[in-house]
Amino acid sequence: MNAALTPPRPILHLLSSGGFYGAERMLLDHCQATPGQHQVLFLGAPEQLVARFRAAGVACQTCDGVGELLSVLRQRHDQQPLINSHNFKGLLFGWLGARLWRLPMVATQHGFTPTSRKQRLYTWISLQLCRTATIERVVCVAESIKRIHRQAGVAEAKLQVIPNGLPEADALPARNHGDGRWLAGYVGRLSSEKGPDLFLDTLIPLCQRHPQLDAVMLGDGPERDALQARIDAAELSQRIRLPGFQADMRQWMARLDTLVISSRTEGTPMILLEAMQDGVPVVAFGVGGIPDVIEHGHSGLLARPLAVQELAAQLEALMLDPAQAGELIAQARRTQRERYHLPTLAQRWARVYLGAAKETCA
Repeated sequence: MNAALTPPRPILHLLSSGGFYGAERMLLDHCQATPGQHQVLFLGAPEQLVARFRAAGVACQTCDGVGELLSVLRQRHDQQPLINSHNFKGLLFGWLGARLWRLPMVATQHGFTPTSRKQRLYTWISLQLCRTATIERVVCVAESIKRIHRQAGVAEAKLQVIPNGLPEADALPARNHGDGRWLAGYVGRLSSEKGPDLFLDTLIPLCQRHPQLDAVMLGDGPERDALQARIDAAELSQRIRLPGFQADMRQWMARLDTLVISSRTEGTPMILLEAMQDGVPVVAFGVGGIPDVIEHGHSGLLARPLAVQELAAQLEALMLDPAQAGELIAQARRTQRERYHLPTLAQRWARVYLGAAKETCA
């Protein structure tokens, strides 16, 4: 990395988190790949998540509430750190600190899940804060998220799209289909915005028609019991399994024959990029930033948002055509390497940090 692109001041990431999901994976990779002195201030997070960041060499601190965060920022004011916020609480608390202590601030927008009145309010407040001069840059992980900000009146000059990316990884071994089984996977929180119920709407009829088809739902969340009840009622508990949250996804990637993304809303899912890198063909609803990444019929298969029968048809076609699966895998790997390669994207992030810092100094 060119030394001229190394940000001259500490970068403080503000994140409230319930576990190691897409935004957390992006942030951990980001801190390790992007030049600069990074520190994560967790505004509430499980101990194991903080430990995971520390084990990876990322400096971390937990702050219990906005008062403690403002105190930390006051103590570090002489260093003039740059704030990078992630999610609503990080944005709100970061905005207060940046405004109070006149610190440069970047907001990273991973996506919105306005499925309740409270979440819709959070989304509206987030967009209004991004319009203010306190936030120097708004980095969106997908074009669809940028459009939302533009429509809300956020100045075009402060908006930028930098998609999520992946570091280099060792190739996984080729899958062995000697047993004739075919495994479809869901990966994500078992909550409404991720569409686990739509995954079952898709997979239950397919499993009933194709005895060689199995499915696994990797993740945990509030809908777990209801999902298990549906699986039991369909008498498919031996073929559609819910193993819970998985810390190591690569061992599962080595077993999956397809990744199904049935989300109602998305940014640029990290698991999508991981599947592309690991040679797992993707079948997904064309929501959020997914159509920005996947070209239908070329690097994956897309269905219209919430069109369950269409998603099932795409999945069934893929299962019955191994040659098509091979072509999708090859192109998806090329796309990931060319457009979602973390070392390249890290240079763009460094320029964002430098630009925000210079504007504040001016």
